[in-house]
Amino acid sequence: MGQLTGGDPSLLRRINSAVVLRALRTAGSPTLTDLTRLTGLSRPTVEGVVEGLIGTGLVVEADAEEGARRQGRPARRFRFRAEAGHLLGIEIGSHRVAVLLSGLDGRIIGAGTKEVAETASADERLERVRAAVADLLRRAGVPRDSLRAVGVGSPGIVEADGTVRLGTALPGWTGLPLGDRLRRSFRCPVQVENDANAAAVAEHWKGAARDTGDMVFVMAGLSPGAGSLIGGRLHRGFGGAAGEIGALHLLGREATPERLLSTTGEPLHPLDEPAVAEVFAKAKRGDERAVAAVERFLQRLVHDVAALVLAMDPELVVVGGWAAGLDGVLEPLRRELERYCLRPPRVALSLLGEAAVATGALRLALDHVEEELFAVEKTVTARGR
Repeated sequence: MGQLTGGDPSLLRRINSAVVLRALRTAGSPTLTDLTRLTGLSRPTVEGVVEGLIGTGLVVEADAEEGARRQGRPARRFRFRAEAGHLLGIEIGSHRVAVLLSGLDGRIIGAGTKEVAETASADERLERVRAAVADLLRRAGVPRDSLRAVGVGSPGIVEADGTVRLGTALPGWTGLPLGDRLRRSFRCPVQVENDANAAAVAEHWKGAARDTGDMVFVMAGLSPGAGSLIGGRLHRGFGGAAGEIGALHLLGREATPERLLSTTGEPLHPLDEPAVAEVFAKAKRGDERAVAAVERFLQRLVHDVAALVLAMDPELVVVGGWAAGLDGVLEPLRRELERYCLRPPRVALSLLGEAAVATGALRLALDHVEEELFAVEKTVTARGR
């Protein structure tokens, strides 16, 4: 940032404003005296900043407590207005779109989903996104123009501007300028991220990795993907392709993911979750072909995850995605990582389940707003400039 001097009044005011606003957001309804103590700023400075924040609509004078009111005039208290704006977190998936709505504090105040066919075109899928958002805003009584930022989790390799450079899971997704398309719909900043990356952010925020800065989230499926945090920061790689462990089978030219769980010789569609679940159900009943197929699937998953663990040495591996809900995934993964890895990580199931991607997308939107409001330090999901 450089050394501040008397010639930097606007920057100094912005820093003071960010410090006071952060204290207001975390302290409930503090008085001016409380804010002076919490921020280390002088009382006149705090008072001036608070009045300025009231003018922006981000802060309001809080109601006096009844007990204090009876004893005489109480000290003025102030609170951060989380309702001054709203955020959206959106998951765009193969079979559904899911939407979460929050205030500026990130607390979820509404949710919604809409089913979508896996064969839907890009235009049809984006129309389902718009419909899900419109329905949620209507039910929550939130006007569209109060949206301050939108986060989106999508399959595929996502560039910094929100373009999907490669996306084979959804029809018409490769090359789609997803960020630009959605910005035209929402008329506010839209942050687009790979779905596994978004899920990793979610687990770090509200799930199994809350106290872990070095972690890997594995979106387990026929063609798995992964998102990771290093030192508490999301790691995307140079071109956004970090964690694409589903391509590792190409190195050994082994069976393609579509044939891993096949019990008939005919490949399964990677997105045909009912067909995959049926293979696991047959394995539980003792069907020999199904048992062999599940063993192939688990062995491939272990190898994919082990490669990432050996490269990154994370403290924790969190397993999510549809396969995380199937019996027998966690223990073999834990056992085999102990066998292959020099320092085996802890292994845990996702605590957020199918909400992980939308929750991480909401965190993307919250991080964008926090950068605007606080602008003192980089957030977990900030992209390099």
